[in-house]
Amino acid sequence: MPELPEVETIVRDLRPLLVGRRIVRARLSHDDVLRGVTRRQLTRRLAGKTIRRVFRRAKHAVFELEPDRLVIQPGMTGSLTVARGELSPEESRYAVLRLTLEPEDELVYTDVRRLGTILLLNQKEWQRYDQALGPEPLDPMFSAEHLGSALRRSRQAVKKVLMDQRHLAGVGNIYANEALFAAGIDPSKPASRLGTEDHRRLYREIRRILAAAIRSNGTTFRDYRTGTGETGNFQLELLVYGREGEPCRRCGTRLTGTHAIDARISVFCHRCQS
Repeated sequence: MPELPEVETIVRDLRPLLVGRRIVRARLSHDDVLRGVTRRQLTRRLAGKTIRRVFRRAKHAVFELEPDRLVIQPGMTGSLTVARGELSPEESRYAVLRLTLEPEDELVYTDVRRLGTILLLNQKEWQRYDQALGPEPLDPMFSAEHLGSALRRSRQAVKKVLMDQRHLAGVGNIYANEALFAAGIDPSKPASRLGTEDHRRLYREIRRILAAAIRSNGTTFRDYRTGTGETGNFQLELLVYGREGEPCRRCGTRLTGTHAIDARISVFCHRCQS
């Protein structure tokens, strides 16, 4: 699933193309991506609205209208682009939401497997939704102490805590694997057993890796595309994710992969992470 760097890249690409544009018409092909809103409500409330702001929160692309917020979390196969001209037959087949813009173009949410979600929230609903999410790891106000406070309260595996959006917004499987390796921490270690120096090291590595991934336009293994339809490049810099069974680039030990922590692949080095 696109994580913080991927959604941030999409939002940065889309922002200059969308802010100030009026939505003439909204078309939805499938209802199964909707949460808390019907097809009719969505299309009627979007038509005629102007996009005032485009930003990211956690793994969500947020389109601020007046008075609503269109919130899209791209799934594993989801993408958001501005289309100029007719869509190809394949693009049309998988286009879930199409917003016709004035004076031309379309904002298109495409999702092959429809694993993403679409919400339309009024201001109070958005505030409640936003408040349920954890802090942004790249926010200047976020600190190692904030991270440490969340970790101390949980006996769950540290990797699971990092991926819990109530504790830390935007970090998913790829970047949790990478940050824990860079910090030298076993992903299965109970979060409450980490010390202050572990918190500081992990804090630095989370922020460093997320920032580097944004500079590389995110990670593409298969489906992820930027807001302009390009692939990301951070997959070229990954040290553990996707490298199960290969030698550790620090010590040469064969990297281990397990699904025991959170049912998703955790790749780590027995020698470098403790």
